[in-house]
Amino acid sequence: MDGDGAPPARIFLRPIGSPLTIAMAGLAIGSLVQAGYDLHWLKASQGHEVGLILISVPFLLQAIACVFAYLSRDGAAGAAIGVLATGWLGLGLVHLASHPGSRSGALGLMLIAAGGVLILSALAVANAKPLPGLVFVLAGVRFVLSGIFELGAAQPWVHAAGILSLVVLGLAAYSVLAFELEGEQHEPVLPTFRRGRGRDAVLGEPALQVDGAVGEAGVRQMT
Repeated sequence: MDGDGAPPARIFLRPIGSPLTIAMAGLAIGSLVQAGYDLHWLKASQGHEVGLILISVPFLLQAIACVFAYLSRDGAAGAAIGVLATGWLGLGLVHLASHPGSRSGALGLMLIAAGGVLILSALAVANAKPLPGLVFVLAGVRFVLSGIFELGAAQPWVHAAGILSLVVLGLAAYSVLAFELEGEQHEPVLPTFRRGRGRDAVLGEPALQVDGAVGEAGVRQMT
């Protein structure tokens, strides 16, 4: 018993690899494919193929990453990755169901809402992990630009979304390499700009790495 009469809490932590690697890999793949479609590198008639790719690759990778982000008690990253995953799913399904080159107001509203929620989650992620936070913010802005185009805006909006997708692709690819090297070496190799609890999770003493875990969701009686 503790001094206040409460029974001691014993917490068993299962080592889990960082889900950010496959989340960023899915984001890089999805961003390149959608950028190719937005910038007319692909023919409009290939919209169904684009939809199949978005559902089968980035959605699946990020859905898996979302689950493991929550298992590793990273709710902010889990929320951001989950919104990304379902955003790709919705976008892919509309590609499959619509005629090539057509627009969808419903898709536009979904993309704007998803982009806004993603930006809010990204701000929370950036508090400890600025690099993925920045990537998620840009991905959210990219969703918003595409949503505005789907609601009837001129072509420059979708071209801007395509160009921003290429920026997201580059940052996501860098993040994949940085976080994989960090996982292999157990220390930062490329700059990831972690700070606060994000830095403690990698470089802190063991006591710091589990600090506050007794009060985490799943440990308390109610969440």
